[in-house]
Parts: sequence; structure tokens; C-alpha cells
Amino acid sequence: MMYCCMLRSFHIKGNKLIQLTRASFSENPQSWATPSKLSSYSAYHCTHSPVSGSLWRPLTHRTHRPTASSRCMSSSVRRRRLPSAFPVIDGELHPAHRHVYEANLRNSLICQQKYLVHKEKVMKGGGENAIARHTQRNRKVLVRERLRKLLDDEDYLELSPFAGLGLSYGDIPSAGCLTGIGKINGLWCMFVANDATVKGGTAYPITVKKQLRAQGVAMQNRLPCVYLVDSGGAFLPLQSEIFPDRNHGGRTFYNQAVMSAMKIPQVAVVCGSCTAGGAYVPTMSEEAVIVHRIGTIFLGGPPLVKAATGEEVSPEDLGGARLHSEVSGCVDHFAAVEDEAYEYTRNIISTLNYELPEEDSAQAEEPLYNVDDLMGLAPRCYNHSMDIRLIVSRLTDGSRFQEFKARYGTTLLTGFARIEGHQIGIVANNGELTYEASLKGSHFVQLCEQRDIPLIFLQNTAPEPAHTVSQTKAESNTNRLKAQGSMMSAVACASVPKITVVIGGCHGGDSYAMCGRAFDPNFLFLWPNARVSMLAPGHSDAFVQTEEEITQINDMLEEESSAFFSTGRLWDDGVILPQDTRKILSKCLKIIKQQEYQLSRERKRTPLLRL
Repeated sequence: MMYCCMLRSFHIKGNKLIQLTRASFSENPQSWATPSKLSSYSAYHCTHSPVSGSLWRPLTHRTHRPTASSRCMSSSVRRRRLPSAFPVIDGELHPAHRHVYEANLRNSLICQQKYLVHKEKVMKGGGENAIARHTQRNRKVLVRERLRKLLDDEDYLELSPFAGLGLSYGDIPSAGCLTGIGKINGLWCMFVANDATVKGGTAYPITVKKQLRAQGVAMQNRLPCVYLVDSGGAFLPLQSEIFPDRNHGGRTFYNQAVMSAMKIPQVAVVCGSCTAGGAYVPTMSEEAVIVHRIGTIFLGGPPLVKAATGEEVSPEDLGGARLHSEVSGCVDHFAAVEDEAYEYTRNIISTLNYELPEEDSAQAEEPLYNVDDLMGLAPRCYNHSMDIRLIVSRLTDGSRFQEFKARYGTTLLTGFARIEGHQIGIVANNGELTYEASLKGSHFVQLCEQRDIPLIFLQNTAPEPAHTVSQTKAESNTNRLKAQGSMMSAVACASVPKITVVIGGCHGGDSYAMCGRAFDPNFLFLWPNARVSMLAPGHSDAFVQTEEEITQINDMLEEESSAFFSTGRLWDDGVILPQDTRKILSKCLKIIKQQEYQLSRERKRTPLLRL
């Protein structure tokens, strides 16, 4: 019989806060629960209210994170991880696999070429004429140059750069806006930057979807958000896909309010037109900067005023920088030129209440095997999949990996490793997701949840569901379904950060258990060879009747399962090259970890209300 004693202490006076302590007594009265788990057991939180005098208030939510005050007290203590004793994993390529490796490599080179073509296309924005009009007639800076002026360096993580390509209503390069995460004064910040060279900054349905995804990433990872606004409002012919529904344009402003309540800072730079719905972005941000002569904010521009009243008015008089900084008070900072606006923004970011750790000068241990080999390990199809350990050995520090349940459920690889010093748990497909593999995955995910270790999913699922050809097989499949349901529950309920990389196939229900898009990973990336569909191309024979239908379905799957078809519709956070995977995973882990350094984030507040 275990007896638990909860010792609660008061905030008596001054700034001294005695941390809550939970003592667990069993036969050994010296056993104590770890402080990191205190908040999950506490039912009440001790505060002193000068109004009511009450010392206790119920917690509105539970958290596994240490409180801001405890972080402040321990920030002066330099901490270190336990030394890694993980064994080195065998990543040698055997001659017997050479023909598979070479076939994969040929396919990867074709996919890489397609990747480079798409990259070149989005780098051109709206084309030469639009760029000339933007820079010469409107005297504005191009969006990527704006980011160079705002961010510390060009080593930022751009999200979904190929979104908007290949859509039914035409190509919208980068969906008309750039989103990503970069450092401003050493702090990782989400940026959402309109590209006015693409359709004049008009918002299409894919533009709205990309902006909402950026805000979702910012909320999930508690990232400060900077909006570089240069928008012409919604594209009216497609208004039914932009305005009315829950996750359409209005959700942007709802998210802004919620983010402010969550104490996630938001800053807007008005470096162009803010027309119609775009006008709400700066007015709902905590601080706003506007650039003289090029920045304007109004619901309806001069043409609409003239059509409605017959009055001719200039954009500057209707909603320019002087009006909003001196009369309306909609903005907080007046910048004479764009360079000054980005300097203001950097200064605003420096006022945020973060205490970043000292830069670790120690170099992370590189993998023992060449990361360029990943091009030949990326499977061209499921039958060309090689042992997943070959891929893991080229991603982890020192090619070290502590495998979990190595002899059980061998078609799923689970275990612990480090990527540039960050401790992670890896869940990787190494065959079909069987009954045993699903139970193993469920166990491991819960173990990482228990230890607060981020999870990396390397997804390459079976091309089609298991067929039921006998009663025995039906029973086996039923057991598999139950076990996969258990793993899905474990993945869905795990509160630790999750990053998914689709290295091959993303098909059917197995992809859900491997933390597909519907299971809300912090980030999800595709390799260029990846396939995303209910069935893999060439596996529809058992589900349709005639040869004509089989051909038609397979042609559709061949086109729609492509990684570039997927990323064009924002079903992921971007296509990445295999050899860049380690670097991008490391960057994501640093971004996720930053939320621990915000000093004041526990209390819930109402949104900041502007004048």
C-alpha cells in the first residue's frame, strides 16, 4: 500500500516562492517523486491575491514543464546530459544490395532534378515583369531581400516552398507568401511574408491555408510571429473557398487573438498594401511598424472610395503611415524607409522575455557513414526498401543507436539516439506494421512520453492493406487492427514533440499509426521519392473490376501520390533532400526546445486590446 503526502507551501511575502514538493512513501520513506512531474500531480496552485487574500486556486490545465519561477532559479546552473553509451549501429552497404542501391540512386537523381526545377520556379516569384513593377514603379524591396534584412542570417527553415504549384486554378508560386522560421537577435521566430510579385499579393485559397499552417506551427511550438504584410486582399472569383468556412480567412484573425492570449508575441511590418482582410493583421498584432509612402492600411482602397462617393483620394491620405501613426494610432512605429522598419522589428524582438542558454561550443559527433548515401537508400518503391538501420546510421550522432525490443516485432525499428546532441526516440518502418510491431510501437511511444523525449517517425508503410483470404487470416487481421488502434491512441495522446519524415510510402491506415498529417506532428517532411495515397500505384487490382478501371485508377494514383503533388496542396511542411535530413531535424529540435526559455508563459491572460 502506497501512501502519498502532498506538501504545499505558501507565497508568504517578498519574491520567495517555495516550490511544491511531492513525497511518495512506500516501504522506503526516503523515496521521492521527481520534481519534473510535480505539476501533473498537483490539483491546486499556490498564489496570493491582494484582493481576496486566497492562497489557493484550481489549475486550469496540467503541464509537464517546469514553472517559469523554477526556470529562473535554475538558469544560472549549467546543466549537461548524461553521457551517451549507445552502441554503434552497423551501416555498411553489402555487395548483395548494390543493384537495389543503384536503382534507388537513379530514381533519386531524377527526383532531385524535379526538386531543383520547382525550386528555380518559386525563386522567380511572379516573373520578371512583376518583379520590375514591384521594385521600380512601387519602389519596394523583394520579399527574400526583406528576410535578409530582418533575420540574423540566411540559415532559416522555409516551410512548404512548393505550395501552390500545379493547382486547378493555376500556379501560385510559394502560395503567394513565404513562411518559415529564422533567428532574429538569436531568437527563433516564425515569419509570414507576402510576396506581392505573385498576383499582386492577392490571397488565394492556398495562401490562406499556408498562413494558417504557419500560425499552427507557431502556436504548437510557441514561436514569436512576425508578419511582413503586403497584401491586396482576397481573390474574389474564389471567395467561396476563402471566406465562409471555419478554416478560411477569418481563422487567421481568430488565431492572432488566441496566440496573444497564449502570450505568444506577434509583430507586424506594414511594407505594402493592407487591403480588406489584410488590414486586420497589423491591428491585431501586439506591435506594428509601418513604412512611409509604401505602407497603407484600409478596408477599401481609393478605387472603391471613388466608386462609392465619387471622391478622389490618395492612398497616403486614406490610410498611409502618417495617418495611422499620428491620427488613428493603428500602428506603433513610423519608419521612413524599409531598412528602418526591420531595425525597429529587431529591436522589438529584443524586448521579449526570453533567457536563452549559452551557445554550446562543443561539436556534435558526426555520423560514421556518408549522408550522401541516403540518395541510394531512398526507396524508389516498397520492394526496393533496404534495412532501415542503414538510414538511421546516417542520421544519428556517431551512428549510435540504442535499440528497444530488438527481437520483437522486427518490422518496426524503435530505439533511442541523438541528433546534434538532442536526445530522441526513433520509430521507423522496416516492413509491414504487424500485430507485434504495433504493440511494440505503442509501448515505445508511451515510454518516450513518460521520459519527455521527442519522437522522430521515419515512415515507409506497406503499399496496400493486408488481404483477407481465409478465416485464420481474418482473425490475424483483426488482431492487427486492434494493435494498430492501440498504437494510434498512443501516438495521438503523446504530448511530446513529434516530427515525421516520409522516406518512402505513406499509404492507408498504417500511416496514421506512424504519425501522419492527421495526427498533428510538429513538423512533417517528405523526401522527393515519397508517395502519399490510400494505395500505392499498381496495387489497385483487388479493389476494381475491369482492366479499364485498373488502368484509370493506377494512372490517377501515379499522378496524385507524387511528393510534389502533395506539397503543392500543403499536405506537408515541405519536400527535403535526403542528405539534408539530419540538418533539418536538428534545426526543428532546436526550434521546439526554445519554448523552455520563455520566462513568463504560465499565466493565461486576455488578448492585448489595441486602441
